[in-house]
Amino acid sequence: MTNDPEITADRPDSPIRLAGTDHITLIGSNEDDTIEFYRDLLGMPLVLRQPNLDDPESTHLFFDTGDGRILTFFVNDDRQSNEQPLRHQVGSVHHLSFSVEPERFVETKGALEDAGRGYNEFDRGIFHSLYTRDHNGLTIELATDKFDVPDDRRGEVLATAQRLRVEDGADFAEERHLEAALEELGIDSEKYDLPDAPTGAGR
Repeated sequence: MTNDPEITADRPDSPIRLAGTDHITLIGSNEDDTIEFYRDLLGMPLVLRQPNLDDPESTHLFFDTGDGRILTFFVNDDRQSNEQPLRHQVGSVHHLSFSVEPERFVETKGALEDAGRGYNEFDRGIFHSLYTRDHNGLTIELATDKFDVPDDRRGEVLATAQRLRVEDGADFAEERHLEAALEELGIDSEKYDLPDAPTGAGR
């Protein structure tokens, strides 16, 4: 591809039109460690547990991530957890990101500390994030919005912020681009009170 792709919230003229994310499935270690991290620490209800239909020797766990969208794991009690960071390759999962209510962001930091889970905190310009790892070394991002953006207009807001970023000559979208996008689109939005943190942007 020689030209930059078009950035827009409009649907492309594609032969398939998706309705959203149904679920994401990962290969987990054992059941106890998986439930301890995702249910007992992150607060995802375990909503379904059954044999893996493709491999009855393993168990399929279904967690509700908080909005009805599902994260599932194939687990087997013969597999031990390994918290060493994962090596990445083309096609691998870099990280999973889950939403945290802004009012509970500081409380979430405390819960990670109480559980002995290290984390990094970054102000990513258009959102604010904590990065930790699960019991198998997978990076987990816990992200919170800086502004109260309606879910049904999130893509439109981000695409507008992207255009403003390019026009501004900035390397990445910053809070001012998001704020200007909301203003341009006529969206009244509350700004949340979040802690100061570095951007984490590498050079």
